[in-house]
Amino acid sequence: MKISQINIYPIKSLGGINLIDANVEVSGFQYDRNWMLVDQNGKFLTQRTLPEMALLQVALGKDHLLVYHSLKTSERIKIPIDELSGEKIKSNVWDDAVTTIHVSAEVDKWFSSQLNVNCHLVKMDLENKRYIENKYSFNNEHVSFADSMPFLLIGQSSLDDLNSKLKEPLPMTRFRPNIVFTGGQAFAEDDWKDIQIGQLRFRVTKPCARCVMTTINQETGTKGKEPLKTLAQYRNVGGKILFGQNLIALDKGIIAVGEEIKPY
Repeated sequence: MKISQINIYPIKSLGGINLIDANVEVSGFQYDRNWMLVDQNGKFLTQRTLPEMALLQVALGKDHLLVYHSLKTSERIKIPIDELSGEKIKSNVWDDAVTTIHVSAEVDKWFSSQLNVNCHLVKMDLENKRYIENKYSFNNEHVSFADSMPFLLIGQSSLDDLNSKLKEPLPMTRFRPNIVFTGGQAFAEDDWKDIQIGQLRFRVTKPCARCVMTTINQETGTKGKEPLKTLAQYRNVGGKILFGQNLIALDKGIIAVGEEIKPY
């Protein structure tokens, strides 16, 4: 079994970036979900309520993020990666209250115009860590603005199994994984506890419960019924539709596409 995709999503709920290799940090891959959009009350925004966020794509420059509208590519803005001088504001990710750094009024104006909603772009404040739940923690790990865990892993065989049951196959982008691997049986990852990728160790913490975001076409920003309708028929456990596994990293370093993945 080998790694076939490595993905990061620098701005929560916006388009992802496919990488050849990535730096593994405690809170996730470098730059993954280090920024997010919040409303006037500091509550995080996602495609769940604003599916048009899918149309905002992100590219990684040397010292900046480039954000652009996939259907109107002339609409674009650069965001400095290392800028940490903004005002600190209180924000919320699910039940977690976090201190964040406001990027700029200029950036807010651009995003508000694109999404037709007043919003602010904020960045992680590294001095105020967001810790994962104790029951999943190995060494007091913290997480970025991801929903709950630093990494999400899905086997290509699992998607192939799902697509064999759908009238129209869906791309892996619907599920926003960080790590995709080829080889092995469908849903082999369900039974893993500890894995090694290259020289780095990871621990599987819990399955990923899927939501309405998986029904949003990432190219058009429109909602449908699949894959939740079909997944509910055979991946429903305790009222939750499960697809993919969450991970924490036990080591820091770099992993790359093509490296072997070994459960142990």
